[in-house]
Amino acid sequence: MPVDFLRRKQKTEEGLKKSREGWFGKLRGIFRGQKLSLTAVGEVEEALLAADVGLGTTEKLLAAVKDQSPGSPEEHLSLLKQAMGRLLKQSSVPAKLFPGQPRPGDAQVVLVVGVNGVGKTTTIAKLAHYLKGEGYKPLIAAGDTFRAAAIEQLQVWGQRVGVEVIAHTQGADTGAVIFDAYKAAQARRANVLIVDTAGRLHTKHNLMEELRKIRRILERLNPEAPQHTLLVLDATTGQNGLAQARAFMEIVQCTGIVLAKVDGTSKGGIVFAIAEELKLPVLFMGTGEGIDDLTPFDVEEFVDGLFTTSQAAPAT
Repeated sequence: MPVDFLRRKQKTEEGLKKSREGWFGKLRGIFRGQKLSLTAVGEVEEALLAADVGLGTTEKLLAAVKDQSPGSPEEHLSLLKQAMGRLLKQSSVPAKLFPGQPRPGDAQVVLVVGVNGVGKTTTIAKLAHYLKGEGYKPLIAAGDTFRAAAIEQLQVWGQRVGVEVIAHTQGADTGAVIFDAYKAAQARRANVLIVDTAGRLHTKHNLMEELRKIRRILERLNPEAPQHTLLVLDATTGQNGLAQARAFMEIVQCTGIVLAKVDGTSKGGIVFAIAEELKLPVLFMGTGEGIDDLTPFDVEEFVDGLFTTSQAAPAT
């Protein structure tokens, strides 16, 4: 069954618990004061920067509050949340990856990129599980033939979620893996092929050439492939994650971000920096370690979840 509104909202709130009880909880406390003094504005700025919102993005959000006529603290908080929502909506798109209904054998390709250690393998498994719940028949291609144990890890996850993994041996030609996986998707009437890729080669040039080769092979098989290129970022790395994203975006054209390990950081503000600096939509968030803990990103639910929960009183 599709992820329904209440379950998605609950997962978002659970994943943002540390952020809500951390820097964004501090923000809530600041806005409970009698007025938004210069000192309070400085505290808001400090909290946003500490939450990894980033300097330029912080200044943009603060301007939306300071430029308004004096009001109650709650009104100022509402203005800040509205500014956050507007910023995210600039790059926001629905998390449904493919338009229309899934068609058997019409293999839509999702290329998944990101450096080693960001949670790429588990994200691929969670994405496959999510797509199964949406009525798709996914297949996984073990395209990272360079990293030790990458293939085995993906095969274990594939067994857990009940999705076949097409793989060769470690060190095999990645292009051959991708070719075989695409043909297998057609033969098995799968309608989504999720492709794992190498996260690190000896040089940036080698990584660039590897990803370009994968794209060339896919384009020969289907001129429209890949339909999506998702960049997996680790939310716990904060601004360092942005540097990783810029490096990958020089190599490959990305269509969206999957922000992994959101539940492991109190600095959920990195989402705003991504939207402002990378101009890419966050499509999914990793909200826990379970196979169900990949949550479609919703702007309103995310902003609300940073400050309050529907089950409890606002965090401070």
